[in-house]
Amino acid sequence: RWLKEGRESRTLVLVVVFVALLLDNMLLTVVVPIVPTFLYTTEYEGANSSAAPDQMESAPLAYKAPPFSSMFSYFDNTTVTVLDYSADSTTEQANMTESSSLPQLPDTSPPPESSCLEGEEFLTNENVRVGLLFASKALIQLMVNPFVGPLTNRIGYHIPMFIGFVIMFLSTVMFAFSGTYTLLFISRALQGIGSSFSSVAGLGMLASVYTDDSERGNAMGIALGGLALGVLIGAPFGSVMYEFVGKSSPFLILAFLALLDGALQLCILQPSKIFPESTKGTPVFTLLRDPYILVAAGALCFANMGVAMLEPTLPIWMMQTMCSPKWQLGMAFLPASISYLIGTNLFGVLAHKMGRWLCSLIGMVVVGISLLCVPLAKNIYGLIAPNGGLGFAIGMVDSSMMPVMGYLVDLRHTSVYGSVYAIADVAFCMGFAIGPSTGGAIVRAIGFPWLMVIIGVINIAYAPLCWHLRSPPAKEEKIAILSQECPMQTKSHSTQKSLRDFPLTDDSDVETE
Repeated sequence: RWLKEGRESRTLVLVVVFVALLLDNMLLTVVVPIVPTFLYTTEYEGANSSAAPDQMESAPLAYKAPPFSSMFSYFDNTTVTVLDYSADSTTEQANMTESSSLPQLPDTSPPPESSCLEGEEFLTNENVRVGLLFASKALIQLMVNPFVGPLTNRIGYHIPMFIGFVIMFLSTVMFAFSGTYTLLFISRALQGIGSSFSSVAGLGMLASVYTDDSERGNAMGIALGGLALGVLIGAPFGSVMYEFVGKSSPFLILAFLALLDGALQLCILQPSKIFPESTKGTPVFTLLRDPYILVAAGALCFANMGVAMLEPTLPIWMMQTMCSPKWQLGMAFLPASISYLIGTNLFGVLAHKMGRWLCSLIGMVVVGISLLCVPLAKNIYGLIAPNGGLGFAIGMVDSSMMPVMGYLVDLRHTSVYGSVYAIADVAFCMGFAIGPSTGGAIVRAIGFPWLMVIIGVINIAYAPLCWHLRSPPAKEEKIAILSQECPMQTKSHSTQKSLRDFPLTDDSDVETE
């Protein structure tokens, strides 16, 4: 009885989608602080390990040179001041021992500075490799999405959702035990396939369950809150676990949580049953020719491209300029994630009242300004304000544009949502594919600050296009249906159109049935 009620509950469907997006985005961001430092320790330090024995051999020679070595080391072990005092007051022989011991002090006393500057060329080149690794997930997702959308129209959302969980679980386990760049790359690409299935099916399922526009906006806001929470927990969780427990630990915990999500899906969604859509959905290519859908997709793409460019480049820039320890590399993204969580939940409700086009326009301008401020930071505390503004603004854009995608399909096409959310996911992926892959190359060519200027200006320049989403025109046969079902939404249409279309109400009612 409990299962039967659960399967009919819209809230539990929302919970399943929330958890799936949470885990997907935790896995997406948990690798952000781990990969640059992991590759640095395994590859750069591994390559330079042959130089280490030579340094170890030269160190004892420095101790053997002065004849009073043993005497001074005794004083050095007890009190440092005795050595300094003797260096000031004794004869030339003492000065010789001082000069022989001074070169050894810089080698041992400031390890953070030397580790910060060491291998700068390796770190600069690593920008490109890390960028490609992060982009591989989005590139694969980009290729798979166009097939997943029509597939959900044919067999329903439940089976693709479960396929996404299975692939995600395999990817997480692979990450835990990958020790080379190639294996990490394959794990990341595999995650792209799983992510494509779970996100397209999840968002499409929500749009089909929540038919009312304002309810759908709230549900999308909550689901994107799961995405935000994943981004929020991922990077700090990954950096802390990697620093204090080990590389495999965050991935094994995520694999366990993924199993719980799979069990929840088996109970609630019944992924063995096929639930095809009753009406034939609009083809993907027809939707891609719709300029209003393209404007909404572009807003999603460019807003998310900003944070996508930061993911591979910011930790390496921090290692070079701020000498940041491992745990700080993930913590730098914490303000962005917290503010994104607040932004998506706040504007899921507010955007419907103030106008989703306006919310998105303001969001893109704030994204641009925040990105321009990132290079001004001198330490991790300087990153709090720009990253916080960035996360809040992306939350505004995402929570506005996701319901707009569903609304545009209702208004201008057939109300089947698999394909349009495949396009929305493609827009995300374009941002997360182009961002890291080009970002790394741009940093190597002209530097990190200029990268932030370029993407910041692009966001500010794109923002005015959101004005076109203020009152998109409906297809003629749709206006009459919408005037009956939700009169609030069709205020913006001219009276001549609505009068001309009223004779079509009978036919359109038959179509919807």
